[in-house]
Amino acid sequence: MARKKESPKKKPSVKHEAYIEGSGIVVDSEITGILKNNYMPYAMSVIISRALPEIDGFKPSHRKLLYMMYKRGLLNPDKERSKSANVVGETMKLNPHGDQAIYETMVRLTRGNEALLHPYVDSKGNFGKQYSSKMHYAAARYTEVKLERICGELFRDIDKETVDFVPNYDNTMTEPTLLPATFPTVLVNANTGIAVGMASNVCPFNLEEVCETCIALMKDPNHDILSTLKGPDFPGGGFMLYDEAELAKVYETGRGSIKVRSKYNYDKASNCLEITEIPYTTTIEAIITKIIELVKTGKLREISYIRDETDIDGLKIAIDLKRGTDPDKLMQKLFRLTPLQDAYPCNFNILIAGTPRVMGVREILTEWTAFREECVTRRTYFDLTKKKEKLHLLEALAKILLDIDKAIRIIRETEAESEVVPNLMIGFGIDEIQAEYVAEIKLRNINKQYILRRIEEIDALKADIAEMEEILRDKKKVRRIIIGELREVIKNYAQPRKTMFYYLSDIEEEEAIDDTPDYPVNIFVSASGYFKKITAASLRMSSDQKLKEGDYISQNFEATNKTELVFFSDRAQAYKSRASAFDDTKASVMGDFVPAKLGFDDGENLVAAVPTVDYSGCMLFLFENGKAAKIPMNAYETKTNRKKLAKAYSDKSPLVAALFINEDCDILLRSTSGHALVFNTAMILPKATRDSQGVQVMTLRKKSLLASAQMIEAAQLPDLEKYRSKNVPAAGKLAKELGDSNQLSF
Repeated sequence: MARKKESPKKKPSVKHEAYIEGSGIVVDSEITGILKNNYMPYAMSVIISRALPEIDGFKPSHRKLLYMMYKRGLLNPDKERSKSANVVGETMKLNPHGDQAIYETMVRLTRGNEALLHPYVDSKGNFGKQYSSKMHYAAARYTEVKLERICGELFRDIDKETVDFVPNYDNTMTEPTLLPATFPTVLVNANTGIAVGMASNVCPFNLEEVCETCIALMKDPNHDILSTLKGPDFPGGGFMLYDEAELAKVYETGRGSIKVRSKYNYDKASNCLEITEIPYTTTIEAIITKIIELVKTGKLREISYIRDETDIDGLKIAIDLKRGTDPDKLMQKLFRLTPLQDAYPCNFNILIAGTPRVMGVREILTEWTAFREECVTRRTYFDLTKKKEKLHLLEALAKILLDIDKAIRIIRETEAESEVVPNLMIGFGIDEIQAEYVAEIKLRNINKQYILRRIEEIDALKADIAEMEEILRDKKKVRRIIIGELREVIKNYAQPRKTMFYYLSDIEEEEAIDDTPDYPVNIFVSASGYFKKITAASLRMSSDQKLKEGDYISQNFEATNKTELVFFSDRAQAYKSRASAFDDTKASVMGDFVPAKLGFDDGENLVAAVPTVDYSGCMLFLFENGKAAKIPMNAYETKTNRKKLAKAYSDKSPLVAALFINEDCDILLRSTSGHALVFNTAMILPKATRDSQGVQVMTLRKKSLLASAQMIEAAQLPDLEKYRSKNVPAAGKLAKELGDSNQLSF
């Protein structure tokens, strides 16, 4: 069978050839270039267009939502609320994100959610609560919304070119880049955002205090802000722990921490604590979970039951107390151990002209004033232009008034319609715009009464124009307008503070109280690093120690539950803790593994555990090279709450033993070559630095190392007296003065 003739392949087009030639080629590129070209645009988009608030106090998602509600007429007090789903759908014309993301943004702006000091959305239905993680909001199809009255201050004169408008994402409509708010919303309502490599966290302040501070700064740039802006005012209330130094730091730098504690009252009849206000940064569930955890671990023995009694009347956490419990002391303990007292981290990172800046309150209000000055100036210029145009038209009417019959005759005798405007221009000496206006007047209005009534406006218009031109020339007049608007906002929307103050001087003594229960305990530490804290009663019931195979108890001492513990590791590090940090246990359990409990580094092992109450006594570290260092225990005492101390002893030579000596005693040393030496620790002077290498206490033969070290009890001294060093040399000379005559092979 004849082979079928293959049809010739078509030659690909030039464009297709280029695609084939370029495909599959590996191009080496620097990773920095790839990141710059691919990741940086995304990062900048998140920073500028999503996460950080701008000087008007809004992030783009907030602004788009509120503007679409304004366009729908939901600011009109006579208009009924609209279904949230409708508003979300309309907002998608500006915000190309999912409807759920838009609805979540709306929820936070509503009065029902209670997240804002001055809500922007009047809501009906279930919008959840900011202070609860389990009280979820209802779906958008069930809830209804409209704009709150205060939003009138956000959109005032927005149609007078006070702010710039830009096309939306599909170029079908325009939206404002900022809202011309007449008061500093950026400081009045809380705002939080996480961008790429930066974040923003602006706490809310009382509206009246913010406006008064802004007015004072416009009058005097050196105004003392603390005198008018008392402190943050959170929607959830509570008490702010007033620390003037920290507050001044926040006002100056825009960074700092504000401590807030819950408000409570005690019901004596039912022996119950009622928490009615909690810090803005926590939730009911977080508080209850933490308290239950502390009760289970035995750190809160005064509580019998806790429940959430939050209802339509507001937040309430009820805590039933055991008989004899002091409620105020218990609350001080809860403030220290639970989120009932929490800190609000301030980070006033705000976009100014597209650039993120961390600013203090003074700088923020200065920037807002400059922004508002521009808004007022643009509004004034807009009104001035409109009034000049109106005056221009009315001046034409004034000329017609002199001879109405002439105007009628010109219009009547003009043959072509297109010639009416030119003939009026010639007949009265007016321009085209004026002539067009005259020609459009209805026949019924071409009478003396109508024209006179309109001309009466000319004098008022001239006065308004002169005043506006003066405003544009004089910056002080612009500021007077802003101040007047701020005072109007105070009059209409100011409300009493919700967050009161608790001065640190009032609670300093209470917070210093340590109510950790104190009782005798026996502490056992095994060679492999297991720790047991056993009460005397439990030890009497069973003294048989459960240990891993090959493990043994290396340390055993009596202490109390408040005893501080210093744990030394084999990597020259010390870890500080307290006996109360470990659970009471029994001899029949393994106990806590210290490296895991205290967060040792990988492969790091426990060498010794030392109990102390007042950091008296010394640590004696003995090393393989025959040296010993005597370090006072107070070298490990710290004023701060540090848990880990580096360079706890010298790491120049491996550690053989770490011994705690409360007073000088005799020590027996053994070397790998079979020699022994007894010396008294009084022969060694204490060293000030923890990582001191110490002094030579035992002269070692070549390739010989110190093998062990142990304290000697009085009963052992007679048998070991022949190994004692007879010399008591000064520290540093001990090695030369100790000879082989003082060392004896076993």
